[in-house]
Parts: sequence; C-alpha cells; structure tokens
Amino acid sequence: MQRTQQDTVSARLPQVQDARNPGMALELDWVASVQANTSAIERRATTLPGRRSVKKDHQAAWLLKAVSLIDLTTLSGDDTPGRVRRLCAKARQPVRPDLLEALGVQSLSTGAVCVYHEMVPVAVEALEGSGIPVAAVSTGFPAGLSPFKLRIAEIEESVKAGAREIDIVISRRHVLTGNWRALYDEVRAFREACGDAHMKTILATGELATLRNVARASLVCMMAGADFIKTSTGKEPVNATLPVSLVMIRALRDYGERTGYRIGYKPAGGISRARDALTYLTLIKDELGRRWLEPDLFRFGASSLLGDIERQIEHHVTGRYSAGWRHAMG
Repeated sequence: MQRTQQDTVSARLPQVQDARNPGMALELDWVASVQANTSAIERRATTLPGRRSVKKDHQAAWLLKAVSLIDLTTLSGDDTPGRVRRLCAKARQPVRPDLLEALGVQSLSTGAVCVYHEMVPVAVEALEGSGIPVAAVSTGFPAGLSPFKLRIAEIEESVKAGAREIDIVISRRHVLTGNWRALYDEVRAFREACGDAHMKTILATGELATLRNVARASLVCMMAGADFIKTSTGKEPVNATLPVSLVMIRALRDYGERTGYRIGYKPAGGISRARDALTYLTLIKDELGRRWLEPDLFRFGASSLLGDIERQIEHHVTGRYSAGWRHAMG
C-alpha cells in the first residue's frame, strides 16, 4: 500500500503528547540553526490552493469543521456590550438551525469568542453554560508598546475577569534586532501571568521582515511556553499568508519532535472566504495530520469568514446563493 504524507507525519511524531507545553530553557544554538528557504517555501505555498479539491457533502463537512475552529472576533474601537452579546449568540448558533438539520448535524459552536479586556465580563456572562471560552487580546494589543508592568497587569486582570485564553503580542523589536533572550524572557513572564489560561502568542509576522525571523521567533516563543503561535493581530498591512503559515507550522512540528509537546496554530487576519479556510485546513492536515484539526490545536482568527461559510453551506443545501447580509454576525 502506498504510504501517504499523513502516514509519514504520524510516524514521525509518535512521542508527541497532549499535555500542556511547559516550555524549556532557551537554546540559542537551536535558534541560530533555523533557516528558511524563501523561494522553496513560496513555491510550495503557490501550489497549495490547487493540490486538494473537496466537493459536495465532503466540502460541507470540511466547512462545518472550519466553523468549529473559528475564534469569532470583534476588536473595534466602537464595540458595545450589545454587539458583544450578539456575537456571543452567533458563537452559540453559528449556522442556521434549518441548515444544520438538513445536514444531519445536531449542534455546532465556534471555538471561542475573542474581545478586548473591557468586554470580557460581558462575553463571559453571555456564554455562560455554553462551554465556549472567552479569549482576550492583551499586552498592549496591537502594538505591544505599553509599559511592561502594565502588560503583565492586563493579562492578570483579564484572567480574573474570566478569560480562559489570552492572545498576547510580542515586542517586534526583539526579533528585528535578534535579541532572542529578551523575547524569551518577555514571553515567559507573560506565560506565568496567564496561569491556567492558555496563551496564544501573536508574532505580527507582517512586521518581522523575513521568513527566517518568523521561524526563529516561533521557536523562541514555544521555548518560552506558548500554547499557540499566531500570525497576526489583524491590524498589520500584511496578516496571515500561506508562506508564513508553512514556516510556522513546520516550526511547531520540529518543536514537537524535539520536546514531545503539541503546540497550536492560529492564522489571523485576511482569511474571509470559505475556500481560503479549506486551503488552510488542507495545509494543516498535510503537514501535521488529523489531530491538529481540533479547537485545542487550531483556530482561525476571523469574523467575516463565518458569514461566507454559512453562505456556502446554504448553497449546498438549497442550490441557491443568498445575499451576504442574510448571514450577519449578530
């Protein structure tokens, strides 16, 4: 029988476990050895959208899986409690009940709801009893340039308010100047402040200049105890891309092979179409295997993505495309 790529991945990761990543001592030799062949990475990324094609019932199943992996997000200066409550209601029921019934699905919810600290108590109350976690962006999001003590305090306050996940941002200058010790110490302190709340580490990859910087920053953040590595805040000019994603998931695969711990991955910003979500799911399955297609190891940072997925699901069920406004976030 022909050996598939997923079989190869699974064989290569027999020791990887589901226990939370405790981090490790900073190994600068390992960091310095990390390289990125930009031309090869870009060639591979270019082929990804055409490598796999899923149709009909299979496509609908993949799209429903994508819904369960979305961190439904609102990070606007004009957020209100009413908007957050509506978003939480959408997280509880992301796809219309009649469409789910037609597909034989009894229940479905998103992976999390992501908000600013100020809206954490509202979201926690609105999601009570649902099992859907609240994620809070923190540490001076999106620039990460507020005083260090305030960034630590912000994490602690969000955890006290009920956030079960914290999306922190790193200081990009540490990456751009190659100060890996400073980056490690910063992220380690953030991890300690998170306590039992899982920490997603936002690299802001569009501001890191090179794919090699992305690879090395990913590794350092995992050494410091990151539970997830995440591409972007969604506020940079360039957010999630396939080349960056390929670099980051190979970094977390290498970390798993070396340490025995699985790290999650979250592409965020710019993923707004259902077909893009399918490409990312294919990439994850090809590179890491089926286990990573679960909310504890993979998330989409998105809001408009859900509307397009629901629209595609309605087309699958009815044979007709509906207007986008029929699938509002709340």
